[in-house]
Amino acid sequence: MATGSSEILRIAQARGATVCFANPGTTELPIVEALETAGGVRAVLCLFEGVCTGAADGFSRVTSRPALTLLHLGPGLANGMANLHNARRAHSSIVNLIGDHPAHHLPLDSPLTSDILAMASTVSDWWGTTTSASLAHDVDLAFRMANSGPGGVSTLVVPVDVQTGESGGQRLTDSVPVGADASLGAAAQADLVSKAARLLQGEHAVLYLGGKALRARALRAAHRIQHATGCKVFTETFASCQDRGRDVPRFPPLPYFPEAAAKALSGTDVLVSVGAHEPVAIFDTPGTPGRLAPLDATRVAFDLNGDAEILEAIADEAGATEIPALVMMQPFAWEDGDAVSAESIGAIVAGQIEEDGVLVQEAATNGYGYERSAASAAPHISLALTGGAIGIGLPLAVGAAIGQPGRRVIALQADGSAMYTNQALWTMVRENLDVTVVLLSNSRYSILQTEMKRFGSTTLGPVQRSLTSLVDPTIDWVSMARAMGMMAVTCRTNAELATAMVRSVSTPGPSLIEVVIGR
Repeated sequence: MATGSSEILRIAQARGATVCFANPGTTELPIVEALETAGGVRAVLCLFEGVCTGAADGFSRVTSRPALTLLHLGPGLANGMANLHNARRAHSSIVNLIGDHPAHHLPLDSPLTSDILAMASTVSDWWGTTTSASLAHDVDLAFRMANSGPGGVSTLVVPVDVQTGESGGQRLTDSVPVGADASLGAAAQADLVSKAARLLQGEHAVLYLGGKALRARALRAAHRIQHATGCKVFTETFASCQDRGRDVPRFPPLPYFPEAAAKALSGTDVLVSVGAHEPVAIFDTPGTPGRLAPLDATRVAFDLNGDAEILEAIADEAGATEIPALVMMQPFAWEDGDAVSAESIGAIVAGQIEEDGVLVQEAATNGYGYERSAASAAPHISLALTGGAIGIGLPLAVGAAIGQPGRRVIALQADGSAMYTNQALWTMVRENLDVTVVLLSNSRYSILQTEMKRFGSTTLGPVQRSLTSLVDPTIDWVSMARAMGMMAVTCRTNAELATAMVRSVSTPGPSLIEVVIGR
């Protein structure tokens, strides 16, 4: 008879798992032993659970396959929850394995005892605790739920005695779990396609895209629709995985600030959403509606599985037979000796993206330069912050680099959010990942200072400045990166950044480029 831990690994491999991002403790050691002996699942140590969960998110986004995490009891899950929140918003396929005390030990309320399932319920699409009798069924169900629909987060608590106990090899099933498939039937889908094609006419109709509808094939279909109907097209503000570059149609993302987003959607009388929820304001802003499109607009919403096939069907139904030519975007023109700016950083970074490369964007206020130049770059995919919980960028880069070996990952990263998960730099070095971290160092939480001014603070007082400033002491990013074994340099001019980028992308392994901006 197999042990519970070896059974977990057997089912994980059968369901497509090839990597486990782990920060284990005593209650997970039997699974660590199974990772040692089973083979087939790459074990990656992360020095903080938020790196584990964020890396699993990045891996799943670029591969469309499930990723495993191994976390230690309730506190380990708690440390990883912020990036599980982001992963759930990205509809990434993740299975979290959480160790726990055996049932007879729980009543003692030892120091690490906690209500793991209560925490799991807030960041998971499916969660549960398993027993020796139900282990195979529960592990299999966790994977099937994570792989169902557009993808989701499953969390399975596995007591240590279940890991060490006997488990018989249950036969796996491919049946869809109850409630996991929310797709429309074929007839209903065809009716919705016809309705969307009929209504998407003119500039007062909006096609809103997200999720799988942001891949190249889907974007080309949306381009046909726009050309044939004259409708407006917007993409989600923060895309989980979007194809970009000179061969891919570009549509503007819906603006971040709700006032600008509401203005962009003003006058809309038809809103067709494919792969995306209806656009809403990220925060409540006085004078701005929470639902950003006019309330009287006719809404047509496809489920979150919506992808290229739906858009192609709408295009065909709308009579969009012509394939329109793409408008080539020109990158921002920068001068060698000038101090860096958001625009020049974006142009220089975009110019060094390799074909089929990956760009991770968590640059907050200084990331708009990339948005301007991305359309002129080599074809690539970009990953963004989907759930608003900062600290995802560096872990996403870890997962993307492991998921796409041989492709350079560029992480365009703000300094404040990088401090949340700077342990990811260590994992990049240990795993020798091809990651270039472009660390934008303005030594402040600029977005919060902007929000304060938007809410009426014309000048910032000493407390406001203190709580949004990253000086006294200023963070020495080059020393931090070098302490973890990573090559690192500081740049202040465009020429310095361009030279550092060329060197980094042509040198195997990770490196960090600190770009001092706006100080």
